[in-house]
Amino acid sequence: MRIKSLACVTACFLIVAGRAFALDAATPEAAPGAPEDAGARSAKSIECSQKADAQNLHGKPRKRFMHECKHGA
Repeated sequence: MRIKSLACVTACFLIVAGRAFALDAATPEAAPGAPEDAGARSAKSIECSQKADAQNLHGKPRKRFMHECKHGA
């Protein structure tokens, strides 16, 4: 009888603990200092991307161009 009770209590604990961890994983907190909507691109970024497309830039040259375009360096 005690073994059945212990097994039942253990199973209930695992179910409750599993749900608690699942809720934590489903609602991640935003990283400190990150923009509110990291997927959104600024108008400047889109404009620079279109300019890079027009110049047919890819790879490292595109990355360098995008940095210079966005930051004005």
